[in-house]
Amino acid sequence: MDSKNADLAGTDEQAIRALLARQFDTLCWTPGDSPDYARVLADFAHDATLYASRRPAQSQTADEFCARLERLRVDGTLATFHERMMGATVQVFGNVAVALAACEMTENEHTKTREVSGFLLLKDDGRWRIAAQAWDMAREGLPIPPALGG
Repeated sequence: MDSKNADLAGTDEQAIRALLARQFDTLCWTPGDSPDYARVLADFAHDATLYASRRPAQSQTADEFCARLERLRVDGTLATFHERMMGATVQVFGNVAVALAACEMTENEHTKTREVSGFLLLKDDGRWRIAAQAWDMAREGLPIPPALGG
């Protein structure tokens, strides 16, 4: 890769890492607070598809995902929620990229879980957006990989 393309890939990787960190940082709240769902949704491409860890796999839109979180926040099931990105790997090729990012979640100030999300990203009008996201929970026999902060 020549130095110009390497510089562009580096800039793209930095932009994607910032997008991922923003996603995790934005989905946090304490009692009386509400996350900025508009900020979360702004990073998704139109009609992006998300797949949670539950099986059988079921697709959902980013709007449906945020609406579910809001219901859990309002009904008190998730009175507090905090996500912390542990690490990420990013590969960029032109206007497409893939990333794996691990995060630690703290629910209701004491229940901690960890997961890895896989992201398919696309660059459109000079901006990276999430086209699809899927995630799975870490558990016994499936730890967070060291490359992702595990």
